[in-house]
Amino acid sequence: MTFGFKVRIKGPMALFSRPELKVERYSYDVPTPSALRGSIESIYWHPGITYIIDEIKVLNPIKRIGIRRNELKNKMSSRTILKAKNNPKKKLFIDRKEDIAQRNSSILTDVDYLVTFHFVINDEKKITEEKVAAILGRRLDKGECFKQPYLGCREFAAQIERFDGDLPSYYENEEQRDLGIMLYDLDYSDPTEPQALFYHPIMKKGVITVKKDEVYC
Repeated sequence: MTFGFKVRIKGPMALFSRPELKVERYSYDVPTPSALRGSIESIYWHPGITYIIDEIKVLNPIKRIGIRRNELKNKMSSRTILKAKNNPKKKLFIDRKEDIAQRNSSILTDVDYLVTFHFVINDEKKITEEKVAAILGRRLDKGECFKQPYLGCREFAAQIERFDGDLPSYYENEEQRDLGIMLYDLDYSDPTEPQALFYHPIMKKGVITVKKDEVYC
C-alpha cells in the first residue's frame, strides 16, 4: 500500500539556485524536487524513508526580483581542518570580515505551490508505511516541524500545511510551458562522489508531473 500526501508550500521569497551559475545566484522558475523534498523532511525525517515528489502545481504567477546579499566566499572544508590539525598556527574558522562578499541574486517572490508526494520505505525492519503515514499526517495537521522549512535557501522560510482540496493555477489557461533541463536531485550511492541527476519538466496548465523514470545523469 502506498500512502500519498498533498501539501501547500508557500512563502514570500524563494531561491532555487541553478547549479551552472557558480557565483551569482539565479533561481529556477519553479522549485526543484530535491528542494521540496528537503522542506518535507523538515516536518518528519527518518533514515529509513525517502520522499518522492509526484506533482507540483504552480498557483501564483512566476515573479522575480534582484537583490544583493552578503555571502562568504569560502567554506570550511575537510582539507582546511587537516591543515589546521597539522599546523597549530593555521586558523580553524572563517573570518567573516575578511571573507565576506556581496553577490547579486535573482529570487522568486510570493511563491505558492500544491505538492503531491509519497514515500518509500528503505528499511522495512525498523518502520512500517502505516506508522510513517500516521506520524507525518499528525505532524502536518499540528503544524509541527523539527526545523524551519525553507524554500531553497535557509533565510527564505516556508509555510507548509496539509491540503486535501484543490486550487486554481495562474497558468491553468496556458496549454504548455517547457521549463528546460532542471536539477532533480543528488545521488549519494557513492558518498565520496555524489552524482547530479537532472530531468526535463513540462508545465501543462500550471501542473508539473515529475516522472522519476525519466531522470538521467
